Amino acid sequence: MHEIDNQVLQVVALLAAGVVAVTLFRRLGLGSVLGYLAAGVLVGPSVLGIVTEPAAILHVAELGVVLLLFVIGLEMDPDRLWALRRQIFGLGVAQVGICGALLTGVGLLLGLAPAVAFVAAMGFVLSSTAIVAQIMEERGQTGQPHGQRVISILLLEDLAIVPLLAVVAFLGPYSDGHTGSRWADVGIAVAVLAALLVAGRWLLNPLFRVLAGARAREVMTAAALLVVLGAALLMELGGLSMALGAFVAGVLLSTSAFRHQLETDIEPFRGLLLGLFFLGVGMALDISVFAAHWAAILGMVAAYMAVKAAAIYAIARLTRRTHAEGLFRAALMAQGGEFAFVLYTAAQGAGVVDAETGALLTATVILSMAATPFMVMALGPLLRQRGGPSMEGIDAARELSGNVLMIGFGRFGQVASQLLLARGLRIAIIDIDTDRIRNAEEFGFKVYFGDGRRLDVLRTSGAETADVICVCVDDRESADRIVDVARHAFPNTRLMVRAFDREHAVRLIDAGVDYQIRETFESAMAFGHSALLMLQVPPAEAQDILEDIRRRDQERLQLELIAGDARAGIPLMMGNLDRPRSRPVPFTRPDRDPLRGADEQAAPGDAGARPPEDGR
Repeated sequence: MHEIDNQVLQVVALLAAGVVAVTLFRRLGLGSVLGYLAAGVLVGPSVLGIVTEPAAILHVAELGVVLLLFVIGLEMDPDRLWALRRQIFGLGVAQVGICGALLTGVGLLLGLAPAVAFVAAMGFVLSSTAIVAQIMEERGQTGQPHGQRVISILLLEDLAIVPLLAVVAFLGPYSDGHTGSRWADVGIAVAVLAALLVAGRWLLNPLFRVLAGARAREVMTAAALLVVLGAALLMELGGLSMALGAFVAGVLLSTSAFRHQLETDIEPFRGLLLGLFFLGVGMALDISVFAAHWAAILGMVAAYMAVKAAAIYAIARLTRRTHAEGLFRAALMAQGGEFAFVLYTAAQGAGVVDAETGALLTATVILSMAATPFMVMALGPLLRQRGGPSMEGIDAARELSGNVLMIGFGRFGQVASQLLLARGLRIAIIDIDTDRIRNAEEFGFKVYFGDGRRLDVLRTSGAETADVICVCVDDRESADRIVDVARHAFPNTRLMVRAFDREHAVRLIDAGVDYQIRETFESAMAFGHSALLMLQVPPAEAQDILEDIRRRDQERLQLELIAGDARAGIPLMMGNLDRPRSRPVPFTRPDRDPLRGADEQAAPGDAGARPPEDGR
């Protein structure tokens, strides 16, 4: 009974320390990662000693990193991943290779043996996916282009742990005579990866369709965890990274209709386990080792982080990135990461690194991880001076509510919002452009920072309780992503979307939006109508021409929808050219259009059109 009470005490102590420290550190502007690390040091064996086996907790908490990579994989469909191949295998390989060579040189200058210097350097090269992703997520930068480049590098670094572990085994004193078994291990790893790809391609979607038919939410949650942990375990059995297995599973499910449900089910576990991981890292810091070798550890931390940061900045500049992005990337990725612990443990097992050196290297990595939030904050003023991203004075979207959720506040959204505000409707507005948010505040608009492509941001922005979601972003891919997420997660919320051209309008109608309009259609029609009047065309005739053009455009758009259904093998209901009820109803839905008068509901052409002259 005493043992059970002690375990409960440890759990309560971990939760209390995490809640208090993270709340305090977030209020001080230091971020949640540093709060978790500080809480871990406090309750760990080196200070209060409430938790005496941090290694066991850290092993379980690594599942938080696994779930994080799964969620990142869900955001990366195969086409998007293929589009990033040059960044992953080009930028990633360049950073790992150059930083590894430079840090190996630093280790040799510090007096380490060549093999030890190589292992220490390559462990430090592998940046912390957990810390980097968490900081970018808190700053809302994961989905932005520079954030995608950072994610690409992290993916390559996660892949790099596999050959590095093989190299460490070869460096060991007992490596001779085992070449054949290692080739067998490579074959097993390839076979495991192929098996996961096959299972993901032909088994996962049918599995979730069956489970969805059971209508048991807890079964879907259990199945989501089963897929993630099963893929991670399969990869680990094949000698690969658990995180890589979870990422591959996420990519395979990124095109699934159940993607958003999976993300919703995984999110609570991911956040909790990721916090537990940072607590475990803090508890793993041996204060006695640091006290005995503090000068050497601080020297290694300073030297490794300075050289790695300088190399990352140089690589960014050589690849034609801005000064601000280079600085931000250098501050964000200058630390060692969680995979360093794996590599150093393997090196000790192979006899490459002794226990004392391994403890020094581990302490070096932990301190570098703790220093990262400070580096990002320290470079904040410089980034703002150079035009880099800044969140100063900008509120993130949290617990918003309103009749309308407007996503994107550019020229289109600003004009559309005036009608809603004039009617006294409550609008929650989010955008990812910090300059645009500040400019809007100068004119009395309160705009919150939020990436509408993310399900968690939509929830905290009030999408579930809003009557209408207005998607006014100026990027068609982002608009499609938002529609995809919102239509699945909030099927009862009306969805109005800014379209870019006829092809985009067709895609939106197929996606089931309630209203879409091409951004230039109505203004172009009004422009042409005014031109007719200026050319002395009688007003009645000008109006007839206007309505005829609208009718013709409506017919062309309807025919394109029918042609698309025919190509997809969907049967047509002839007569009135209606589509089957299993398909989204095209054009504006008059019975669900909350912003138009009764005399306008049946007006033709409101779905938008492009003039026949320019084909838009």
